[in-house]
Amino acid sequence: LILGRMAVGNSSSVKEFILLGLTQEPELQLPLFFLFLGIYVVSVMGNLGLIVLIVLNPPLHTPMYYFLFNLSFTDLCYSTVITPRMLVGFVKQNTISHAECMTQLFFFCFFVIDECYILTAMAYDRYAAICKPLLYQVTMSHQVCLLMTVGMYVMGLVGAIAHIVCMLRLTFCEGHIINHYMCDIPPLLKLSCTSTYINELVVFIVVGVNVIVPTLTIFITYTLILSNILSIHSAEGRSKAFSTCGSHVIAVSLFFGAAAFMYLKPSSASVDEEKLSTIFYTIVGPMLNPFIYSIRNKDVHIALRKTLKKSMFT
Repeated sequence: LILGRMAVGNSSSVKEFILLGLTQEPELQLPLFFLFLGIYVVSVMGNLGLIVLIVLNPPLHTPMYYFLFNLSFTDLCYSTVITPRMLVGFVKQNTISHAECMTQLFFFCFFVIDECYILTAMAYDRYAAICKPLLYQVTMSHQVCLLMTVGMYVMGLVGAIAHIVCMLRLTFCEGHIINHYMCDIPPLLKLSCTSTYINELVVFIVVGVNVIVPTLTIFITYTLILSNILSIHSAEGRSKAFSTCGSHVIAVSLFFGAAAFMYLKPSSASVDEEKLSTIFYTIVGPMLNPFIYSIRNKDVHIALRKTLKKSMFT
């Protein structure tokens, strides 16, 4: 409601936009529709399934799975913010009002920034479990986890508000066609006929803080974890530690790699490259994360078997 009122009050002469979508090739529209519909269905089922599994199984009520619960919730939310609107563009002209566009951008920024800090919190949790096992219960207490969660969502809220406030001050009179499948900051700035200097500065600061700080934190954390793992004499212990961290490293690399290319990319990068990188962390990542974190996870396998047995005998 607040975003809607702000959008109405904006002096923009453009009241609606047309999203060009992923591609303009007619013969690709239907195959891509079914491809991304399938990805979205798998993403929703995977993330929702992991959320339900964690809630229903007390053995998974630990800090590690608490943050995984938040990751699945965030992935579910921001893929839902992006993908359904993208699917519309494959079957008809994808028109979106100014208010809807700003709303989508707000929630996209909010959930993406949240994910940056959730992945950081998960890295810190692995550091505490592997490097400080005797202090783990104190280091990752319920109060600490709750405080970290509040911090994550506050950072997402602050970043999203900063982007939206700056975006609502712009006047769009350079056309109303967005060369993208979603309302993202770079393509919107290209349509502005007023100065975008402040917006670009905010993007540099917000993205810099919310990508570079978590990336450095995760890098330092995993350097300490690796050092600790190499000092473990037991081959079984080293293997268990590596398997615990491996899935998280894959998820972090996929998410931060694509996000960094999108917002800290060279100016020579094409629009198609921008779209492709965005797909990886807005659509593909949320689909893969439930599988990345559960395929080799014995705790999840045990919990799944117990849940299926209960459902079969009730």
